[in-house]
Amino acid sequence: MSTFLQFLEQRVTSISLLLPLSFTVLTLVVIYLIFKRSPMSSIDVLLPPSPPRLPVIGNLLQLGKHPHRSLRSLAETYGPIMLLRFGNIPVLIVSSAEFAREIMKSHDLAFANRPKSIVFEKLLYNYKDVSTAPYGEYWRQVKSLCVMNLLSNKRVQSYRSVREEEVVHMIEKINNFLSSSSLVNLSQIFSSVTNDIVCRVAMGRKYSGKDEGRSFKELLGEFVELLGVVNVGDYIPWLKWLGRVSGLDRRLEKVAKEFDSFLDGVVEEHVGRDGRHGYVQSEEKEDFVDVLLRIQEENTAGFPIDRTSVKAIILDTFAAGTHTTFTVLEWAMTELLRHPEVLKKLQKEVREIANGKSFVTEDDLSKMHYLKAVIKETLRLHPPVPLLVPRESTQHVQIKGFDILPGTQVFINVWAIGRAHESWDQPEVFRPERFLNCAVDFRGHDFNLIPFGSGRRSCPGVEFAFSVDQVVLANIVYKFNWASPSGSKGEDLDTSESTGITVHRKFPLNAIATPYPC
Repeated sequence: MSTFLQFLEQRVTSISLLLPLSFTVLTLVVIYLIFKRSPMSSIDVLLPPSPPRLPVIGNLLQLGKHPHRSLRSLAETYGPIMLLRFGNIPVLIVSSAEFAREIMKSHDLAFANRPKSIVFEKLLYNYKDVSTAPYGEYWRQVKSLCVMNLLSNKRVQSYRSVREEEVVHMIEKINNFLSSSSLVNLSQIFSSVTNDIVCRVAMGRKYSGKDEGRSFKELLGEFVELLGVVNVGDYIPWLKWLGRVSGLDRRLEKVAKEFDSFLDGVVEEHVGRDGRHGYVQSEEKEDFVDVLLRIQEENTAGFPIDRTSVKAIILDTFAAGTHTTFTVLEWAMTELLRHPEVLKKLQKEVREIANGKSFVTEDDLSKMHYLKAVIKETLRLHPPVPLLVPRESTQHVQIKGFDILPGTQVFINVWAIGRAHESWDQPEVFRPERFLNCAVDFRGHDFNLIPFGSGRRSCPGVEFAFSVDQVVLANIVYKFNWASPSGSKGEDLDTSESTGITVHRKFPLNAIATPYPC
């Protein structure tokens, strides 16, 4: 018995000695794992300021229904550069021109990549498009294809006849509306004309009917809305199942399948044309699909381009070209109706320069400085993509003393930048005059006005969109006088916003039109 007690006493003593050591080792292991899992916790780095966050989900709930507005409110407390956590992912929010310049110019290469997203993967052919493809050789090649064959200044000018023809059809359509009612759905008009222009340029003909399935407007609207969804599974992988429960996965698959079916039909239609290999022989008559199929057939892209890549590039062109362009027109007319004195001033300029023509031609546009100022002011207050498509850092970068580590997602809040008091006088006021005799432009060189981004990842379709917006808006205000419906005051016009990656009006823009005798 005494022997057993001595043995037990020895074991207890051994255990009592081992417990502190075990606890110490365990503590060191936990600390190591925490630091390994979360490099942002390093004591050697200075991180941007951060708002408090919840366990597991981080700051996801603070995004709200309209993230560009919620993030601007947070920035007013924590500064123009702040670090959030979406799940376990560090997310940098940039809300000033100064820090946007650092991201998109000084350190552009370090932030040229795109983060992975379940939504982008499913809707955009596993990142085969231009906007979401990872930074690298494939992205460089497909962007070059788009710029050279669709979006260069020379190409944009070559589409002039298409734009002017569709503007004439738009005017006819409005006149037809007026035969039964003076109330015109401008949202529908703008959506239709931009859709028709982009379809003719990119795919050779209009696709505005319902013969290929549900209407383009409905399908494209859901597509753009889904692109703007913040998917919890992207940031908290073990919660991916929420996509199935919420119905998001099902919606993504349905929209992706419908667009894929439509694009297959477009490609087959082009392949089936008369002529060698099925595509058009004359470059002047080629649309963008013809160009892509020719490049695929002749293998002149410098890299293999398959059917999936062709469809992804077409989808990118169609979706971006239609929705962002239409959104700018919709907000421009909203602001003109809310500010009748600005509308009258614009009409005076347009009507004096057009001088009785049946419609405004593109030759007239170069003289319309106030028209350009109205569009710039619209882009400042209502950038079509308020939070630019996110970037991702690929290396450790220091910005104004703050450390930004690899794997950090970056959102540029161009909506907040356009309304920043340090850059603009009376930033919440719609005042196009600020752009008269002003060198500030929206093409990516002036960082207080970057609705299309800047640097390597800027939108390549700026000139295309601007050319459409100018000629459509000029003719709308030239051919008709406009007023808010039901005699309401302009300032009472509803300006509620939609949700999605592109933010347009939540409700259609209706207005009273009266023909102007040109």
